[in-house]
Amino acid sequence: MLIANEKDLNGMKKVSEAVACALREMLDFVQPGMSTKQLDDYGARVLADFGAKSAPNLTYNFPGCTCISIENEFCHGIPSEKRILKEGDLINIDVSAELNGYWADNGASSILGRDIYQREHLVDASLNILKTAINNIKGGVKISEIGLMMETLAKKRGLKVIKNLGGHGVGRSLHEEPDEILNFKNVDDHRRFRKNSVVAVETFISTISTYAVELNDGWTMVGNKGGYMAQHEHTIIVTDGEPIILTEANGIFR
Repeated sequence: MLIANEKDLNGMKKVSEAVACALREMLDFVQPGMSTKQLDDYGARVLADFGAKSAPNLTYNFPGCTCISIENEFCHGIPSEKRILKEGDLINIDVSAELNGYWADNGASSILGRDIYQREHLVDASLNILKTAINNIKGGVKISEIGLMMETLAKKRGLKVIKNLGGHGVGRSLHEEPDEILNFKNVDDHRRFRKNSVVAVETFISTISTYAVELNDGWTMVGNKGGYMAQHEHTIIVTDGEPIILTEANGIFR
């Protein structure tokens, strides 16, 4: 969406605060021994306190409030009472919601407890690549050039990007134009970021795989070659200069 007036700006700020606080509080709350369903229920209560509704549930009838992906799951993991979190797990939490007709999206990967499997480098790479990408987004910049930057930074760290997942426009619904803000340079993509547009920018940084494939549950995605993936995401407003990070309250840019 394009921010057209003060009402739009305030609406986006409120829903972004809801998803950002839910993500931050879930990251603070999670610990070994709890189930992903317990974590999801906690996030659902935070969103409900804001009066916000789960975006994946509203839009796709997703069987949960938030997407919680563990270990080799890349994204869209279904919260379950049977999935018990363990020390050292790689966890990704993706929180998106609707509030008063406005929608926002954010997410983060982290290591649960001690980094006993040495995956912190993957998480740090994803976070730093998102930060660099956002700092270079402004009105008129080619979307594909940001993708090239993200892939180049990943390659320098010996990592890969997932080519069939990407960021997207957001605001009046969960997914809007511009769709497919990819983590690599699509030479056929000549679109540019528009001033005052709202976009969800996200990384998909992988150890081995370059594509995500869906499991039989119809939701969860894993790598085509295995391995692990880290994702970080902010909803931003594009400006002529430094973007406005609407979901800054999630605290992932530590």
